[in-house]
Amino acid sequence: MRAQTQTQTTTLLVIGGGPGGYVAAIRAAQLGIATTLVEDDVLGGTCLNVGCIPSKALIHAAEEFHKVRHYALSGAGASALGIHVDAPRLDLAQTVRWKDGIVRRLTGGVGALLKKHGATVVRGWASIVDGKTVEVRPADAAAEPLRIVCEHLLLAAGSEAVALPSLPFGGRVIGATEALSPASVPARLVVVGAGYIGLELGTVYRKLGSEVTVVEALDRALPAYDEELTKPVVAALRKLGVTLKLGCTVQGLNATGDAVRVRDAQGQETELPADRVLVAVGRRPRTAGWGLESLHLDMDGRALRVDDQCRTSMRNVWAIGDLTGEPMLAHRAMAQGEMVAEIIAGRQRHFAPAAIPAVCFTDPEIVVVGHTPASAAQAGLDVLDAHFPFAANGRSMTLEGGEGFVRVVARRDNHLIVGWQAVGRGVSELSTAFSHSIEMGARLEDAAGTIHAHPTLGEAVQEAALRALGHALHI
Repeated sequence: MRAQTQTQTTTLLVIGGGPGGYVAAIRAAQLGIATTLVEDDVLGGTCLNVGCIPSKALIHAAEEFHKVRHYALSGAGASALGIHVDAPRLDLAQTVRWKDGIVRRLTGGVGALLKKHGATVVRGWASIVDGKTVEVRPADAAAEPLRIVCEHLLLAAGSEAVALPSLPFGGRVIGATEALSPASVPARLVVVGAGYIGLELGTVYRKLGSEVTVVEALDRALPAYDEELTKPVVAALRKLGVTLKLGCTVQGLNATGDAVRVRDAQGQETELPADRVLVAVGRRPRTAGWGLESLHLDMDGRALRVDDQCRTSMRNVWAIGDLTGEPMLAHRAMAQGEMVAEIIAGRQRHFAPAAIPAVCFTDPEIVVVGHTPASAAQAGLDVLDAHFPFAANGRSMTLEGGEGFVRVVARRDNHLIVGWQAVGRGVSELSTAFSHSIEMGARLEDAAGTIHAHPTLGEAVQEAALRALGHALHI
C-alpha cells in the first residue's frame, strides 16, 4: 500500500544545502521569512564535504609531511634551516580522520545555524512538480512522502564532476570525491586535467609520496590563468617531480587496466602506468534527475539563465551558484543566496560585484581579482600595470617563498585600480585586500599611501602600487 503524501507550505523553498542554499536559508530565516531547505545529503554541499574544505586540509597535511620528509632526506648539514628529522612516517588513516573532523565541525555548524534562526531542514530527494510545488522522497525510507508548496522556489543544486567517456568512474578511475578520502597512497597516480583541481590534488599526492603524471589536452597547465602567473607554478611542479604531459589526449585504459593510453599532438600513442587515475576535467551544473526540465526555464548552454537579481525566466523561481554557470565559486553562490533572501524580504538588491576573487591553492598559490592586463585590453581599457617580486619581500624570504610576485592593473588616465594578481606562497590571504580595493574604488595613490605592516606579504601590495606610480622603494 502506497504511503499517504503529506503536504507542507512555506514562503521560501530552497533546493540544495550547499554554500549558496544554506546561506540563503539562514538569511531568509533571519529576516522572518518562513523557509524550508531540502537536502538529500550532508549540509554544506560539495564545498564543505568533498571540495574546498577537505582539499585545503589535505593540502596542509601533505605540505607538513613533505617538509619533514625533505628534512629527513636532506642529510647531515644539508638543511638550510638547521632542522633534521629521522625516519618520518605517515599515518594516512589519522590524516583522513583529522580532515573529516574539520568537515563535521563545519557541517554541524551549518545545521546549528539553520536551526537557531528557525529554518526547516528536510532530508530527502526533491523533485519539481511545478514552479510552486516540490515532492520530496525522504532519506528515511520508512518516512512518508512529502509535498511542499511554496511562494518562492530557489534552485541551488550545485554542480557535478564531468566524466570522460573513455575513462568512466569506477575501479582505479576516481574523481575528486574519492581522492579526498584515500585508504592508501598510490605508488603511481595519473591525473587527467591540469586545471586547479587536478594540480591541487596532484601536488597533494606527490607530497605524500606518489609518482604523479598530469595529462592535459591543451598546451599548458592552468589554461584559465595567464601564463605569467602559471610559470612559477609549473616550475615548482617540475622541481617537486611532477611530470606534465601537455598537448596530450587520453584514449582510455590499456587492455590490462593498469596504464592510461595517451596520444600526443603528433598522433604518437604511449602508455602511462597507473595504480590510480584521477579524472579532474571540470564540473557542470547539476540539472538532471530532479525535474528541473518540467519548468522549461531559459538556459545558457547547460546553465540556468538568470538576471542581476538571480531571477529565472519564471516568476518567483530563482537560481544561484553553480547552476547558473561560471564562475563556479562557493563565495559567489553565498553572495547570491544572501541577496535573493533580501530581495524576497523586500529589500532593493542587485548582484553587481566589481570583482569576484579566484584562488588556485597550488604551491605556490595564485590569486586573480578583476582585470589582468590582457582582459583589460580586450575590454577596451587603457591600463598600466606593475609587478613587485616576492624575492624583494622580507616576509616572503623568511617563509622560504621568494618565488612569485604581486601585479596591479590600473587605468592610465585616473589610476583607478581594476585588477590585482599574485602568485606566491600564502598569497590566497591577499585576496581580501585585492577585492576591497576594487570594490571600494581605490586608486593607485590610495594603495601606495596606505601604511602596510612590516614584515608582511601585504607590503608587496603597496610596493606594486608605488612601482606603477614610478617610485617603488624596495626594488
